Amino acid sequence: MVKLNGGETNLVDLRQWSSRRHRRRHRYRRRHRRSESKVERMMNNAPVKAQELRNKNKAELVKLLDEAKQELASLRVQKVAGSSSSKLQEIGHARRHVATLLTVINQTQREQLRLFYQKKKFTPLDLRVKKTRAMRRALTPFERSLKTVKEQKKALAFPARKYAVKA
Repeated sequence: MVKLNGGETNLVDLRQWSSRRHRRRHRYRRRHRRSESKVERMMNNAPVKAQELRNKNKAELVKLLDEAKQELASLRVQKVAGSSSSKLQEIGHARRHVATLLTVINQTQREQLRLFYQKKKFTPLDLRVKKTRAMRRALTPFERSLKTVKEQKKALAFPARKYAVKA
């Protein structure tokens, strides 16, 4: 009998432990084993979908954002205090939640601004359609259809010829 990690094992177990495949399997099982409390916690902290957030007004979204930021700050404090490594995963989820909230707030704000500037003559640069530089500088269909005075006179003086086609 040999002591390993505080427990007694026999030599057969040690030989198995030394194999690389056994170590990998053991690591995988340990990593993917979840207690029920963790699963319940994950169900309670299910990520809110952006579609659900779009139905809320800005005041509610800002309140949710403040709560999410506070939660993220507390998780970071717990991480520094030296709690379990599962906090790292929760920090990632909290960061993603903050990012989702900010994205929804910005998108709704831009959507409302676009509606406001829709009937105006000019729109702010950041609300205009991006496209490409060449496409933005190209002539509009109206500008393309315009003719110079010289072209108009030429069209009147020399109209397009009409030919009769023999069958």
